[in-house]
Amino acid sequence: MGLLCSKEPLFAVTAAGPITTLAGRSVSSELDAMVSSRPVFVNVGRGSERKSPPGHIHNVGALPMSILSTLSAVSEYELVVGMEVHAQALTASKMFCRCGTDYQGAPPNTRVCPTCLALPGALPVINQAAVEATIRTGLALNCTINETAVFARKNYTYPDLPKGYQISQYELPLCEHGYLEIDLEDGSTKRVRIRRVHLEEDTGRSVHEGSYSYIDLNRAGVPLMEIVTEADIHSAEEAYAYLTRLRATLRSLGVNSGDMEKGALRCEPNISVRTLAQKERGEYGTKVEVKNLNSFRAVRSSIAYELERQVGLIEAGGAVAQVNMGWDEDKQRTVLQRSKEDAHDYRYFPEPDLPPLAVSRAEVARIAATQPELPGAKRDRYEQAWGVRRIEANILTSEAQVSSFFEDAVAAYGASDGKPQRL
Repeated sequence: MGLLCSKEPLFAVTAAGPITTLAGRSVSSELDAMVSSRPVFVNVGRGSERKSPPGHIHNVGALPMSILSTLSAVSEYELVVGMEVHAQALTASKMFCRCGTDYQGAPPNTRVCPTCLALPGALPVINQAAVEATIRTGLALNCTINETAVFARKNYTYPDLPKGYQISQYELPLCEHGYLEIDLEDGSTKRVRIRRVHLEEDTGRSVHEGSYSYIDLNRAGVPLMEIVTEADIHSAEEAYAYLTRLRATLRSLGVNSGDMEKGALRCEPNISVRTLAQKERGEYGTKVEVKNLNSFRAVRSSIAYELERQVGLIEAGGAVAQVNMGWDEDKQRTVLQRSKEDAHDYRYFPEPDLPPLAVSRAEVARIAATQPELPGAKRDRYEQAWGVRRIEANILTSEAQVSSFFEDAVAAYGASDGKPQRL
């Protein structure tokens, strides 16, 4: 029976989920494979041993020194994450043409037109509803709404990108310099800064069957909001808290379905680590971007895995390369996709077929006046006016349908003072 020995608390192994350190970090899958079903004693400090509750701490056998070395080295590094979220705007038509956005379940290439297919002579026209959805999102995220936004061509070659470039925004986005307040597990709050919210078009889809690949352009041109944070996230738990609050906000606004399984909401964490000395100097490590994650669990797992991989690589004398990675859900590890581009590699330049987008203050005021109550404000109202506990208020406001049902129930069966009855 193996004994985990450390001068300081090292980690706990739980049967209910991934192996985590006491700081909340996941331990790599090499350790996971060693877990058996017998409870053991775990050293939690010098001269202090305790037995785990039944079914919670398990024998992990003899740990290789390389793994123990990586685990102890993790505490000498800071995890730094900036999050990119792609959210499809809920509109009836695509970003630059009249084709419908109801592509889910439709036969391949049946929601297309000359503009979607990038045929010669086809010109784009801006979708006003998508612009309003982006402004509404920016207001909810406390952003500055710019009076002028400029669409730009982002040049790169993909089989499912028919034009050979994507119409996006770069130097002059619609919204920037915002923030989103999140709740942390210890009961505190944190402000995650939003760098920008810009509007672009989605790509098509590549479908792979055996040795053949097929292109479906039904999704090409669907309005896509990209929400980019500053590098303010420092744990997988903070990333989860940010994404859950953002998803609830988008759904309450009615601008996004939040359906991650169907690709309506996709997450791409930019992950790096830095030493405490680098942090003091204001320096950052080399970032790795994990592409197109379609579940919050995948986001948490990929961040935890990359933390250990990057620290282990640096401790072994290697260097982290700036690359794009994918997430292998079966193997619970990141896999290399391609080298990561810098902004200059995309050769951005203003879209010549679209004029600058002018946003009047009157239009912004009109949209702001019709904003619904956001989850954070609704939670605070439940706590302050109705005496609901924070944990219950967070659950009740996590989905608009749940909070609506709750308020209808209070109106119908609440106390005489209009507050919920306590049983």
